[in-house]
Amino acid sequence: MSVKASVSISDQQDLFARKLVEEGRFSSLSAVVQRGLELVREETELKDAELAALKKLIDDRMDDEFVTIEESDKQIAAMIAEKKAALGL
Repeated sequence: MSVKASVSISDQQDLFARKLVEEGRFSSLSAVVQRGLELVREETELKDAELAALKKLIDDRMDDEFVTIEESDKQIAAMIAEKKAALGL
């Protein structure tokens, strides 16, 4: 189903859209606008998904046990020592 809508675009946007149609990249000005809206929808959905994943990661991390800075330093030193030993350093 299609819905007719009236939109205002700048002169620069109009020239660009008409050039795309003239070059055969789109069949009409409407097709250019539709593609632009589709790109905005895709970008918005991607950002929403990334934000949801980030929120979940933060929530998961908040549920984990926290360690002191001293314990963290010990764990890091142990990982470095293990890697050095594995590399024969």
